Amino acid sequence: MHSSIKLLGIVFFGFLFACQNPPETTKLQGTVFGTTYHITYVSTTNYQVAIDSLFYAMNSSLSTYIPTSDISRINSGDHTVVVDALFEEVFEKSKQIHQETAGYFDPTVGNLVNAWGFGPTQGSGDLTASEVAALMQFVGFDKVQLVAGKIHTESPAMYLDFNSIAKGYGIDLVGRFLEAQDVTNYLVEIGGEIRARGTNGSKKVWKVGIDNPNTDGSRSVTTFVQLENASMASSGNYRKFRIAKDGTKYVHTINPKTGFATESNLISATVYGAVDCADVDAYATAFMAMGFEKSKIFLETHPSLNAILLYVNSAGELTRYTNDESL
Repeated sequence: MHSSIKLLGIVFFGFLFACQNPPETTKLQGTVFGTTYHITYVSTTNYQVAIDSLFYAMNSSLSTYIPTSDISRINSGDHTVVVDALFEEVFEKSKQIHQETAGYFDPTVGNLVNAWGFGPTQGSGDLTASEVAALMQFVGFDKVQLVAGKIHTESPAMYLDFNSIAKGYGIDLVGRFLEAQDVTNYLVEIGGEIRARGTNGSKKVWKVGIDNPNTDGSRSVTTFVQLENASMASSGNYRKFRIAKDGTKYVHTINPKTGFATESNLISATVYGAVDCADVDAYATAFMAMGFEKSKIFLETHPSLNAILLYVNSAGELTRYTNDESL
């Protein structure tokens, strides 16, 4: 389903469709993983302390922004680290999606993310082709193995970065925790990524809006999606980018096939379906590197996924595609 969009600045990302919460609904909010979170569930019990503990465990295991985390120690060359169950699950899920996407999802692009100026270790941000080629020898998730709880890489210079899947995984952890407490109706949102189960306090399926963040600071909704026991994640190059002195635009999505920080014809990808949020988080990232055509083919072979893709067509028009027949 295609439609041309004339306004070049239009982009999409998920946000919560707010409504009056009935008394039995609990809402928690705060900041984590460098962004905000909102958790709504049908129960009167406050699980804030337990959820904070989950966030702490996630950061201690997988945050590249915390020098003492397991992943930071591994990246600094500490081969004694025995990873925890959180790290192991993210690693194995990343392996699966790396293979599914033919390598377009690759957590070993960390050195390039840093070198292009988008990671915790700020690089110059202006790389020559030879500099990119030098760093590409350390890219390839097939060069990394998890054996007996320890990470083994082909080169000590390799750098792991699970930030493009870890946020979604953190959402899944909160959702699983709530389900373990017999909370079956909830919505967990962190930085625009969402996992929804059951119904809201009004016994209706959770409704999520695809937002059009206007350049004047106002907000408008382009469409609504009902998330029935599903997860949603978005990726786009409309916020995290920089313009070099020569006018070149560099985006935060590094193409693991080329090593360059140049955008494809896909401007944004919103992916949703009855899967874990970690999965759609990773797929949305992979799509940005794939470009529109490869992403569309991927969706055709993965019918459990729906997506809204904003891309530039051959005529230079900003165009929306979705495989969701309800839209």
